[in-house]
Amino acid sequence: MNFVSIILAIIVIGVLILVHEFGHFLLAKKNGIGVTEFSVGMGPRIVSFVRGETRYSLKWIPFGGSCMMMGEDEDLPDEKSFNNKSVWARISVIFAGPFFNFLLAFVLALIVLGNGGVNPAYVYGVEEGGAAAQAGLKTGDVITKINNRNITIGRDIELYLVEHPLDGSMVTVEFERDGEKQSITFDPNRKAVLMGFRYYATEDPVVLPEVTKGQPFEEAGIRAGDTITAIDGTPISSGLQLQEYMQEHELKEEPVTITYERNGKSYDTAVTPKFTTYQDLGFSASYGRVKSGPIEVIKNSFYEVGYWIRYSFTSLKMLVTGRVSSEEISGPVGIVSMVDDMVEQSKPDGLFYVFLNLANFAILLSANLGVLNLLPLPALDGGRLLFLLIEAVRGKPIDREKEGYVHMVGMVLLMILMVLVLFNDIVKLF
Repeated sequence: MNFVSIILAIIVIGVLILVHEFGHFLLAKKNGIGVTEFSVGMGPRIVSFVRGETRYSLKWIPFGGSCMMMGEDEDLPDEKSFNNKSVWARISVIFAGPFFNFLLAFVLALIVLGNGGVNPAYVYGVEEGGAAAQAGLKTGDVITKINNRNITIGRDIELYLVEHPLDGSMVTVEFERDGEKQSITFDPNRKAVLMGFRYYATEDPVVLPEVTKGQPFEEAGIRAGDTITAIDGTPISSGLQLQEYMQEHELKEEPVTITYERNGKSYDTAVTPKFTTYQDLGFSASYGRVKSGPIEVIKNSFYEVGYWIRYSFTSLKMLVTGRVSSEEISGPVGIVSMVDDMVEQSKPDGLFYVFLNLANFAILLSANLGVLNLLPLPALDGGRLLFLLIEAVRGKPIDREKEGYVHMVGMVLLMILMVLVLFNDIVKLF
């Protein structure tokens, strides 16, 4: 991790927090609420100045920030007090933070998509002989739905498969071809032969670099380092010949005779292939970008932000249900590490591509920050919104002291979580 990457990560995180807090700040001012301090960062102040009723501060710890409003957690007689405003005015102020994160994600998406291209669900590869190909799907088709789930960008397909793993049921794919809507239904179940060896398709002799334990080759006594010389009496002198043989001869669950050499001696052994069933769509359409006009860029920027919001919710759901380990969560140190990798990979293409990749990463982070803050948990914006919505329904607020106590406990738990995430980040570095 170099110094430049650390600075860039701090800038990215700082901008996300600044925009989030500015959302609260702007709506507070619009609604006549007094803002006592607007700060970026946490801990002691580095610099600060007072303008009007508000102190503006930059603090030492470059993660977090705040927009402290008058009377936010207490009842004050001042007309500028947060709690003296209407419930809908307060809701707008609290919701503005996450909303501004989504707005920032949209602006960044405009920049990234305008320069790098949009991500349509174009089919750029169909497996020859696969179920999708046999059902009529072709390269160049545009996927619009999978099992009635709307597909707006290519990566929606990958996200759909994460949320709905193929279980062997029939799959219905809707697509457009030359402006005409079409639909196919096919069976994603596929049979695959297991032999348990690896080879290189070159003009060199077939010296096996690897034989899988528990698979037919290993069970028949063949080992890594052996050289395949014939299959069922057909001479095999190179990896290319073996590849050609495998393409022309369909293996069945019947023994085949493998001739191989070991230490200058030739051996014959019978190998019975095993078969397994797995599920596969049989086409590729998740990635790839296409340059488009302004209207398409704007439309797809909405799709892009929507994708990352769904991605954030899906990740949280997988974390709660145990499909993703808590060890995979990244905090500030993890973000710095990812920024470092991004910078190193982008540097050969120039500073502009470093910027585009960082902006693309910031779309994810900003959408994720917006989603996390909307969770109905104490101390988060979502927790405060929950109390305000209850007040709107009841017609009167919940006891301020009790609400403040709930948020205080939530803040303590949030700090503990941040420490654990930071510890997890550091452990992953070593």
